[in-house]
Amino acid sequence: MEAATITHVTINNTSIHGPVVEEVKGLITVCKDGHVDRPKFLPCVDPSLPLELGVACSDVHIDELTNVWARLYVPTMTKSSSVSKLPLLVYFHGGGFCAGSASWSCYHQFLARLSAKSQCLVMHVNYRLAPENPLPAAYEDGVNAILWLKKTRHDNLWSKQCDFSNIFLAGDSAGGNIANHVAARLEAADALIKPLKIEGTILIQPFFGGEARTESERRAENNTERSVLTLASSDTWWRLALPRDANREHPYCKPVTIKSRTLVCVAELDVLMDSAMEMCGSDEKMIKCVVYRGVGHAFQVLDESPLAQTMTLQMLCDIDAFIHQSEPLN
Repeated sequence: MEAATITHVTINNTSIHGPVVEEVKGLITVCKDGHVDRPKFLPCVDPSLPLELGVACSDVHIDELTNVWARLYVPTMTKSSSVSKLPLLVYFHGGGFCAGSASWSCYHQFLARLSAKSQCLVMHVNYRLAPENPLPAAYEDGVNAILWLKKTRHDNLWSKQCDFSNIFLAGDSAGGNIANHVAARLEAADALIKPLKIEGTILIQPFFGGEARTESERRAENNTERSVLTLASSDTWWRLALPRDANREHPYCKPVTIKSRTLVCVAELDVLMDSAMEMCGSDEKMIKCVVYRGVGHAFQVLDESPLAQTMTLQMLCDIDAFIHQSEPLN
């Protein structure tokens, strides 16, 4: 007889922590007593990278009290010997504010490629997650990460390569929301971060919404197989991340107008497409929008199809062009 291994016992959807009250399958389960379980959705990896990529990587502590840390990517081979210092991109991962990690393999690979392609340093912030730490905790962690950069900018070897007057805030999905809100908070407290300067934001399929359904949300409701983010999971993420009793009209669900230039990367089959396009139409002079055809939410980190790989390469080129203002984006 084969040995049986019991990993979890549930009776009528009830465990020792009580019934499940919120769930996004494969990513998070929240029980009535507040217990949160996050299954292993993707492997977590150490900061090692292939030497031929030309990027060094390491992890740093930002705040030991909150256990916020970051993964740093530093190009070791620069394209031009005349460039003494490189831009810095501060990145926030997706996951509905409730899941994800700076050590997830998909982000490790994507950001290493981005660092090499764009010749920029990347600091991927591992911010606190909801529902244990609802918004605005992630925004606060983003601001504190920038203040940490200011405080330690003379203390690290990698900082000698960094142009702290040329910082970009970036993120995908919930991370795009965080980048936007952190940028707004830093603009309101500009004197606090000087001589650091936020040059722009890069929002990849940013997670914004409202109570009224958009056309792309209605399409996604009837076509759940085309995107990793469904309408039902989107609603669940908001319920878990927002302050108690808040709905999707809360200011955290909406983009904030900022003064710096912005690149918005939109996926054509994404449930969030319409909210991103609405943001792009609000200020065509300062906001550049690029739509990637035939792909869905998070394609650049989760979709390995040939089309997604082609679109990911295009996205890397678009981000490179936006950072360096080297050429018009398609």
